[in-house]
Amino acid sequence: MVHRPTIIAFRGLVVLLLCVVASISSVLAQTRDPAYTNKREQALRLFDQDRRLEALPLLEELAQKNPNDEDIAVTLAASLVTHATTLTDKQAAASERLRAKSLLEKSGSNNTLAKNLLQVLNEMQDGVATQFSENPAVEQAMLAGEAAFSRRDYDEAIKNYSRALELEPTNYAAALFIGNTLFRKHDFAKAGTWYEKAIQLDPNIETAYRYYADMLGSRGDMAKARSMLIHAAVAEPYNRMVWRDLMTWAALNDTRIGFKYAGVLSDPTPLQPPDSKSPGKTEPLFEVKLFPQRPKDLSDAWQAYQTVRADWKQGGKFKQYFPQEADYRHSLAEETEALTAEIRVLEKLKGDIETAELVTEDQSLLLLLKLHQAGVLESYVLFRLGDEGIAKDYVAYRTKNRGKLEEYMDKFVVPPAPTKADSGHQKTKPDAKKKF
Repeated sequence: MVHRPTIIAFRGLVVLLLCVVASISSVLAQTRDPAYTNKREQALRLFDQDRRLEALPLLEELAQKNPNDEDIAVTLAASLVTHATTLTDKQAAASERLRAKSLLEKSGSNNTLAKNLLQVLNEMQDGVATQFSENPAVEQAMLAGEAAFSRRDYDEAIKNYSRALELEPTNYAAALFIGNTLFRKHDFAKAGTWYEKAIQLDPNIETAYRYYADMLGSRGDMAKARSMLIHAAVAEPYNRMVWRDLMTWAALNDTRIGFKYAGVLSDPTPLQPPDSKSPGKTEPLFEVKLFPQRPKDLSDAWQAYQTVRADWKQGGKFKQYFPQEADYRHSLAEETEALTAEIRVLEKLKGDIETAELVTEDQSLLLLLKLHQAGVLESYVLFRLGDEGIAKDYVAYRTKNRGKLEEYMDKFVVPPAPTKADSGHQKTKPDAKKKF
């Protein structure tokens, strides 16, 4: 069975404008041995230049001398993964990947390359890469392309990927890898065309968007890179690689991704202190019946939210809405209805001069109202509150509401790219070769 997202992520593992060499934050010298320091600089320079197979023996030697050098461990792991693609012995290749995984786990590195690579390796059972195609001829061409790519024989790689695409015109990986190889050759216009072809083949895989963003960012087009990363997030919102790259984009542009929660209220105390007139008696914070006249404080908004949730979980509403599902789960419909009930109370509180400040002075509540007014409340729920239950509703919602999801990301999550006038304050961008 072909599992494209895993193998594709493994193949390129783009880290937006970020290479491990560019993000080194460890001590300047892992050892006082000048020979070690010089060899270390040479190995990292080769890695930075995409010459990973050349860097590999140096990295092996350095790792033997100092197994606690985090940057060497990460670059060695990445180089082992590259080397694995050149091996025809599948078991030997799997062993290389398992060793790379072990190195990453022991390093404890938190840099983006390490996290992304470890995420992909964890998805490979026993280090065995899943196939590109069920067609043996296509699989053979793709593997030949991979081996050539790792050797930096880019023309040969394109030849093999093109052969695979000729045999199987719907092969996403083949189109993607042609684009990626052209990127490595600095043929940026053609690379962009091929990334777009991959996107057309399957707009619900994040990788082509993310690779394209990497290339665009390396060329200084931060606005279009932002757009591609938004598309990537809509394609696969629960893939951590997308969010790591979004955060990298934000860091390069001196801004932050908007991860704020909306409508957050403190959990009410279940019981008040004993009533002085009735010793031992305790009273709930809320009245049993909902707002006989008008809401008086924020606890009424919380009660409205909780009442809806209880109706779905215990009152049978889930079964009415999802008769085909045997067990209850948290759903998009339930959370949206509960938040909408909270919003109705907040709007009443905001419209009352006596309680308006309770809402207007709380940025979380104002954000909830803004999301509702913009018509992207469901998108917020899917992106920000997407637990295991809610996530099951994502694909169906995206099919009909892709524009709403992109609008939410554009207006509420990803800040605008800097203008040209601000470009002088941007951090230095690595060159186009700095990607895994």
